[in-house]
Amino acid sequence: MTFLQQPSTKDDILLYLLKQGEATAQVLAEHFQVSAQAIRRHLKDLETEALIEHRTVHEGMGRPNHLYQLSDKGRQRFPAQYDEFAISLLDTLAETVGQEQVGTILRKQWERKALEYRDRVGSGALSERVAALVQLRQAEGYMAEWHRAEPLAEDADPRYVITEYNCAISQIAQSFPTVCGHELEMFELALPDCQVTRTHWQVHGEHRCGYLIERRPVR
Repeated sequence: MTFLQQPSTKDDILLYLLKQGEATAQVLAEHFQVSAQAIRRHLKDLETEALIEHRTVHEGMGRPNHLYQLSDKGRQRFPAQYDEFAISLLDTLAETVGQEQVGTILRKQWERKALEYRDRVGSGALSERVAALVQLRQAEGYMAEWHRAEPLAEDADPRYVITEYNCAISQIAQSFPTVCGHELEMFELALPDCQVTRTHWQVHGEHRCGYLIERRPVR
């Protein structure tokens, strides 16, 4: 199921929770500049549709707060170009040639994709290549963004962070978790003069995947 074509306040709430992880009704009301009562009506509808869920937190002696986040069903509202046939094919391959051989095949596929990325992002400034890489990921169904990270020192090379709020291969990753490791290697091969470090990981229960991009030290 793809994301709604005509955004509404409910769609905006889902997108906000996708990017921020979780939020209270008050925070949402302030962000969208609407009344808390209106936001709570939207949240109630979204919970009824099973698109969001909440957990209760107690802060001091006041009333408990509800922190809202996307449910699995809610995440499925966002673009994802996975294919059930592809998953079935990989399962059949695993039964036929073994899990290890399938891992080798997936690695080869990721290497091919990385070389394609490297050719398409070019050899310009690092910021330009990071921006181009994010655009390629967006075209493949990832809700990806990038920003400049804090430098380690005043004269240090600039560093960048790529953030992906959904996983276009999430169903494949559930059956073949090694693809997440290949993804990290893919970014390093696409940006051969850079070191890539994972900062956030949906597999570990976080609401996004994050990658820190920085130039390799010259030896």
